[in-house]
Amino acid sequence: MAQTAEPIVRVKNLSKTIGGKKIIDDVNLDLYPGQVTGFLGPNGAGKTTTIRMMAGLMKPTAGDVTIAGKSITSDFEDAMTNIGVIVENPEMYKYMSGYKNLLHFARMHKGVTKERIMEVVRQVGLENRINEKVGTYSLGMRQRLGLAQALLHNPKFLILDEPTNGLDPAGIREFRVYLRSLAEKAGVSVLVSSHMLSEIELMVDRVAVIQNGRLIDIREMKEETRPHHYVEAQPADRLVPLLKSKGYTPVPTGAGFIIEEKAERIPALVKSIVEGDLDLYAVRPYRRTLEDEFIEMTGGGQIAQTAAK
Repeated sequence: MAQTAEPIVRVKNLSKTIGGKKIIDDVNLDLYPGQVTGFLGPNGAGKTTTIRMMAGLMKPTAGDVTIAGKSITSDFEDAMTNIGVIVENPEMYKYMSGYKNLLHFARMHKGVTKERIMEVVRQVGLENRINEKVGTYSLGMRQRLGLAQALLHNPKFLILDEPTNGLDPAGIREFRVYLRSLAEKAGVSVLVSSHMLSEIELMVDRVAVIQNGRLIDIREMKEETRPHHYVEAQPADRLVPLLKSKGYTPVPTGAGFIIEEKAERIPALVKSIVEGDLDLYAVRPYRRTLEDEFIEMTGGGQIAQTAAK
């Protein structure tokens, strides 16, 4: 996906050393307006540490993050005015109404009017329940209220760390649709960190993958992937040598195998399987998922051997 706008966020040579160990190692990443970026990595890869530095909650050992041109190291307060953050399930005062919670948070920012509060309430679809106590809200409603709180001051950059934890499928879908709409209509740059790869795949424009504290890949979700096919034939112990003799590297899945091949060459492969006196059960196009890509990029997604979280 070609970028025409200037990035809202620039992560430049970001590093963090803790107890003599380099937890984050020279991370560089640009984030653009109107774009949702998934931030992925195995447990211990450094996602949370990176997010904490980007959100101003932890000081980098080296490098910098600029948000709308403001540095978090040399111009901290101005940089922070452009960030909204949600970490898992937002904490709210349950004995207060949704409106009073937002009014409380609005006082922490300059220039957030009551009109702006109600504008955000309408944006997240809570206008019918905003005067009720938060203790009566479902988890999905509390998540929307947390999003409203993060948006009060019109941030240009939104960080969401595991934002769909605890939501049911309907709540997850609702949150995903709203997030996409927010990014596109308001031109906000969104960074989402989550372990739910199937959801990330539906939510984001691209993914950035971190492992062992280093950014190992940035991949556009709309790029055409290499064509793959699923092949199932018996006996399998004869199918594998046949596929290998044709130059394929079969990857087992279920009762069959995944191979990389274009559709126009599949009839010849089918002919070879039949002539080899194998029983052919299935040949069909196979779309690689984000989970497949993630496993490939991280070599199995093993837990990184660092102290990072």
